Amino acid sequence: MKPEITSLMEIFEERIVGQRTNLKLLLSSILAGGHVLIEGVPGTGKTQMVKTLSRLLGGSFNRIQFTPDLLPSDITGSTIYNMKDSTFQTIKGPIFTNVLLADEINRTPAKTQAALLEAMEEKQVTIQGSTYPLEEVFFVVATQNPIEFEGTYPLPEAQQDRFLFKLDIDFPSFEEEKSVLKQVIENHVDRSEVGAILDIETFLSIRKEIEDVTLSDAVLDYIMQIVRKTRETETIRFGASTRAAISIGKAGRSWAYLSGRDYVTPDDIKMVARPALRHRIQLSPHVELEGLTIDQVIQELIGSITVPR
Repeated sequence: MKPEITSLMEIFEERIVGQRTNLKLLLSSILAGGHVLIEGVPGTGKTQMVKTLSRLLGGSFNRIQFTPDLLPSDITGSTIYNMKDSTFQTIKGPIFTNVLLADEINRTPAKTQAALLEAMEEKQVTIQGSTYPLEEVFFVVATQNPIEFEGTYPLPEAQQDRFLFKLDIDFPSFEEEKSVLKQVIENHVDRSEVGAILDIETFLSIRKEIEDVTLSDAVLDYIMQIVRKTRETETIRFGASTRAAISIGKAGRSWAYLSGRDYVTPDDIKMVARPALRHRIQLSPHVELEGLTIDQVIQELIGSITVPR
């Protein structure tokens, strides 16, 4: 593992307290080339987490605050008529960047949410019939609030499936939260902006190294057993797709790399399977009535599968 990654993780954990596992999962997803959906109540540092990581990674960063009146062209861009030159001119939107933060994505209607579909899957944008490629390094990190439903629009299933991970951001522990409170009250918070640890070339070279991480047939079989089990169990109404299996495999490689190994273990798969599946499956009605959560069902499902040696 490159020393830049070690430095990045250390600074990241210093700036964002109490979210060590989620920080590593977020970095794993981005190194795997995937997009991330972050869900958590207000005030848990979701936006700050993404902004800090984007600065550490280098490259360009844009943030869009999603609102009910946001239009697709506000994201992708539009074509306007230049009266001075008597020509049409294309104005590119904020989606033309390396890291795009889609803040409170569930506050805008499905038509505007769908403006991200082509970009997330094909890394290109169509404006007035013309197609424009996005940056080679392009990631969408979207946030949403799980407790406020008035004036929100749930993401369509096809949109959710484009995200490699869905991360649930919870409150930090008592001591960690007390530490944050003390630093803010005593004005000891480091408000200086962090500098870039990586550049685009280094980032791409790291992704090349991750592609060389060994994913054995036994571990591939383990991934397939987990995904196929979601389609066969009575507790799940709609199981995971083939894209889910691909996501787990890619994320497993990144997690192994960040753990300092050049091979993927079943424990790596266990770690990334839950955030890779929780937004891709739907529970059966009787399971929801019993009060079970998606995470509990996934954990039980994974525990029922024999772990390869």
